[in-house]
Amino acid sequence: MTARSAHDRRRDRPPHPAAPPSATADGGEGYGTGEALPPPRAALAPATWREILHLLTDLPLGVPAFAVVTVWLAAGIGLSVTVVGLPLLAVGLQVCGKYGKLERARARRLLGVRVDEPSPLRAAGNGFFSWLWMRLKDPVGWRHALYAFIRLPWSVITFPVVLTSLFVAWPALPWIARGLTNVDRMMVRGLLSPSDELERRIAELKMDRATVSDTAAADLRRIERDLHDGAQARLVALAMGLGLAKEKLLEDPDAAAQMVDEAHGEVKLALQELRDLARGIHPAILTDRGLGPALSALAARCTVPVEVEVDVAERPAPAIEGIAYFTVSELLQNVSKHSGARTARVGVWRAQDRLLIDVQDDGRGGARLDGGSGMAGLAERLGSVDGLFVLDSPVGGPTRVTAELPWRGREQERSKEKGRERGRGRGRERGQGRARERRPKGA
Repeated sequence: MTARSAHDRRRDRPPHPAAPPSATADGGEGYGTGEALPPPRAALAPATWREILHLLTDLPLGVPAFAVVTVWLAAGIGLSVTVVGLPLLAVGLQVCGKYGKLERARARRLLGVRVDEPSPLRAAGNGFFSWLWMRLKDPVGWRHALYAFIRLPWSVITFPVVLTSLFVAWPALPWIARGLTNVDRMMVRGLLSPSDELERRIAELKMDRATVSDTAAADLRRIERDLHDGAQARLVALAMGLGLAKEKLLEDPDAAAQMVDEAHGEVKLALQELRDLARGIHPAILTDRGLGPALSALAARCTVPVEVEVDVAERPAPAIEGIAYFTVSELLQNVSKHSGARTARVGVWRAQDRLLIDVQDDGRGGARLDGGSGMAGLAERLGSVDGLFVLDSPVGGPTRVTAELPWRGREQERSKEKGRERGRGRGRERGQGRARERRPKGA
């Protein structure tokens, strides 16, 4: 046996369990001077307290809402045979909309329920009867009234249960509150949400319109930056060089000739930059020859051998054709810069009312929508025109990107444009007719 010192034995000894509280002078127990107090802990989590607060405020808010809705419905329906009843119902539905907005905010703050705000109502005309009919047929307002009507019976049940559980069943209160507020969440989602799929579609279109506006603004800023930093700077240098050459033309013809040669080179570079900029806006080959030759030209400029297959019998509308071209252009740029691929393939074809794009490469993979390679921007642009963007890029490769665009043919686009032109013509004729009616006699 190896002898060990007392210090070694103390070091190897297991830690001593926490000592019990020492007795205090008054016979109670307390903690010693060198002992730390345990950290304080809340009896219930903050989310549970918010749920309890929501359940306890249901009754005080539900009683006046129930009373107002009951009196309003009785008076409005009873007076609907007169000229007063229908406007009273319409005003009550408008007030119910304000009440629903308050309840959505309360549910968002206390229950964590995110419900979109309904789209504002727009009357078909400008008269009183148009507004009245718009309000009376609003399904969201009627569902808000139903929510206020059924809230009181439910709160009459939940209020005493929660209040009693605070004193006699508080260990089980988190589960009780969660179960009761789940019913509240279902009522909020079912009765205070936008009316139907049309409302959600309107919200999506608003977001898509904002995306299109942001994309157009970013493209304009890019074009302005490229013109200012590229071709414009070269043209300014060219003007200065030609001015100096003009001054030296008589004094030093050789130096002037050299400066003219340099200016000639600057002109070539400026023209090339302008061509590249114009190609980035809308390439001429896409306008003149269509999607197949334009994508073949893109593949020829790619640093990776690219196989292109385009199976589209009819040319799509110019907007769809342009989006498809720039989508493939961005994807091929990613293949050249980031993929490390040896080969790539581009396929474009039409499937019923969709234009499908498939871009594959045998690179290292690992591409992500949030990886900074422009994939997220492509997904947003395609989504703004009701398109679809799917990325499949496992680590180690290969990478495959599938995009879908809604199909619109050129004939369909021309017919729509003719219809819009006829509508504008009729609008101009009506405007001229109203101007003639307002014109004083003898004018």
